[in-house]
Amino acid sequence: MALKKITDPTLKNPVCLAEITSPHGVRGAVKIKTFTEYSEDLFDYETLRDASGKPYELKLFAPKHNDLLVVTIDGVNDRDAAEELRGTQLFVDRSELPETDEDEFYYEDLVGLKVEDVSGNLIGEILSVQNFGAGDFFDIKTPTSEIMTLPFTAEAVPDVKITEGKIIIDPTFLLSGK
Repeated sequence: MALKKITDPTLKNPVCLAEITSPHGVRGAVKIKTFTEYSEDLFDYETLRDASGKPYELKLFAPKHNDLLVVTIDGVNDRDAAEELRGTQLFVDRSELPETDEDEFYYEDLVGLKVEDVSGNLIGEILSVQNFGAGDFFDIKTPTSEIMTLPFTAEAVPDVKITEGKIIIDPTFLLSGK
């Protein structure tokens, strides 16, 4: 997921929690893909904002499955208005998020980390974290600008060292990329 450029000055350290993927029906409901551990966690935040700072107050219309929800948004009353929101990313400021446990990470914390093998050889840098339903995956850019994919599992990533700015991987799990 490529993050939109943030122009809202109130979001000093923005974290994307969801993205509007498509309209749902004709009365303005939208499908939202969440990036929270549990999709319902999205409703723990009073107001989400788009990259420009526009506030969105969501109301649950219907849960879908896994990380998808169908929601209504105040002021969005028809399919055309819902269609205009396709691709809108919804943010909160990092200060609103709960603290993580030692073995938990926000996607935002992982993007940009160096990737090394167990011998300390530089493999590349994490470009993004993806989840298509089968678990988390890293997109990694190598020094030769090749994009590779790596599953985020204990076997493939035996160590995450946030404070050192790197992860340690088993390169046998790397998949040539895009």
